[in-house]
Amino acid sequence: MSAIFKKEIHQFFSSVTGYVAIILFLVANGLFLFVYPDTSLLDAGYANLDGLFEMAPLIFLLLIPAITMRSLADEFKTGTMELLSTKPVTWWQTVWGKFWACTTIVIIALLPTLVYYLAMSQLAATNNGLDNGSIIGSYTGLFLLGGTFTAIGLWASSLSSNAVVAFLVAIFTCYIFYNGFDALSKVPVFSGGADYYLQMAGIRYHYNSISRGVIDSRDVIYFLSITGLMLYLTKMSLERKIWQG
Repeated sequence: MSAIFKKEIHQFFSSVTGYVAIILFLVANGLFLFVYPDTSLLDAGYANLDGLFEMAPLIFLLLIPAITMRSLADEFKTGTMELLSTKPVTWWQTVWGKFWACTTIVIIALLPTLVYYLAMSQLAATNNGLDNGSIIGSYTGLFLLGGTFTAIGLWASSLSSNAVVAFLVAIFTCYIFYNGFDALSKVPVFSGGADYYLQMAGIRYHYNSISRGVIDSRDVIYFLSITGLMLYLTKMSLERKIWQG
């Protein structure tokens, strides 16, 4: 698993695509948070990072599928997956190695955003500082969200040898999990009870809950459950494709 982890990290940063994906993520955040007047933190009137935690999940919808789309698809395209299946490594080790490598890349992309925290801390009035509890909760939510999107992206990458197809499937699936259930709950036919449970089935409900600064075990269990389910489906997909091949 360690060898797979190192290989995945090296492969990502050995091409310009990896750097471009991270740079675009940071540029997009910078534009929305400090340049565009409608979303600028400087025009909020008080020190906060709410804009970052509102925009980051939407940017994740593009960033993380871009990180994961080649992870397994290229293995099938080049035929190295069959070679990997002959090595003394289990399918779980393959999946976990790639998962942690992609998650590490997501964390690397998030680390520079701490500069925004330092900047807003300096700009904040002495008696009206940042809500550190809420910020810690929001970063925890982003980490869990990144892990869940990564697991979904790996599953999508295991379905096809075409990286573009994996990218599109990952975007669609991540969007459905993040915003689809919340949007469905607003359909009038579900109002009066079912709408609440539909919201709870989606990622957005649990992400917003953690972002308030209270890390509820139910929200953490939800993220871990979805991540575990998608990784299990990835393992099953790999086994099925090898057996069929």
